[in-house]
Amino acid sequence: MSPAPQPPTPVVPAALVLADGSVFEGEHLGAHDPAGRAVWSGEVVFNTVLAGYQEVITDPSYAGQIITFTATHIGNYGVNATDFESRRPYCRGVIVREMARRHSNQRAEASLDAMLARYGIAGIGGIDTRRLTRLLRDTGAMPGAFGPCSSDAELAALRAAALAEPGTDGIDLVAQVTTDQAYTVGAGERLIVAYDFGIKHSILRDLAGLGRVHVVPASTSAADVLALSPSGVFLSNGPGDPAEVGYAVDAIQGLLGEVPVFGICLGHQLLSRAIGGETFKLPFGHHGGNHPVRHEATGTIEITSQNHNFCVDPASIAGKADVTHLNLNDQTVEGMRVRGVPAFSVQYHPEAGPGPHDAKYLFGMFDELMGGATGTPDHSNLIAPELGVA
Repeated sequence: MSPAPQPPTPVVPAALVLADGSVFEGEHLGAHDPAGRAVWSGEVVFNTVLAGYQEVITDPSYAGQIITFTATHIGNYGVNATDFESRRPYCRGVIVREMARRHSNQRAEASLDAMLARYGIAGIGGIDTRRLTRLLRDTGAMPGAFGPCSSDAELAALRAAALAEPGTDGIDLVAQVTTDQAYTVGAGERLIVAYDFGIKHSILRDLAGLGRVHVVPASTSAADVLALSPSGVFLSNGPGDPAEVGYAVDAIQGLLGEVPVFGICLGHQLLSRAIGGETFKLPFGHHGGNHPVRHEATGTIEITSQNHNFCVDPASIAGKADVTHLNLNDQTVEGMRVRGVPAFSVQYHPEAGPGPHDAKYLFGMFDELMGGATGTPDHSNLIAPELGVA
């Protein structure tokens, strides 16, 4: 006998309210707080990937933010434990045009809606994401709040929460996502120390192909890292304002000239600040998998995966570093090489996860900077998430 059909999940009316007063009506998704919490707030941004929603949602760089997906249908192929980019999601919420009611894929272990509920992440669906994206593109990322809404009082509570939300400026979000204790991924004679500012699993997989990766908390001092005698130091991606992570800048200054250094995303911004550079916030950030970047040395165009809200001021690193990569959409700095010491960084994501792999060669550059002779990849001891849903 076939199983009895399950009753449809009740539709809970919801609304999204932005700090400028804009209101978007939809339906509540994901977590429903049993304690009665009715409002979720954060900085609202948009991401243009067509696939890879699980990797985006579980990227710690989205801490403090509510992710709007511009792709029309989200959740079509479900989720699985392998595609997590961290132990759990750190974003504040998810906004979609339409959440798939059924998922279909041989790798699927659960639905996206069930995963969101498992980790206490709420969402809102049925939103006109085209209108919302155009608004954010024209006015910039802004604070917002969403939640169940069927009365004037609930709408007023959402407006108040949106106005009270501080966003990501001037906040150290790294402290919320970094590991509490050091751990090791991979094997081999060569030791690479990776600072966890919000590191992604796909980055660890690529680094594990270069040697044994010892991941350390963001607050680890340069002296403690150098005491391990690493072949190289990696500066990871992460969330928030790089100007608020001064302890990391201090550590990087103590590492420059002592050991090869490679940085990605927030790691790029922190390396730039360590040599005296300045950073500023972009209007709506770069979030997607199709951003064109030019490699200045060769003229080659790379299609890249990006996720950042802050950027390096090129004038502030002039004479201290050479710009190696440039964004063709807005001419912002996408990569640099420090003069006089073995250190380089890129603003985008060569590991993809999700996105194209045009920039994978950058891990080879790090390998060469450390002296070559890579080992056999081994990431069997990578920290795995708990999916815990059916």
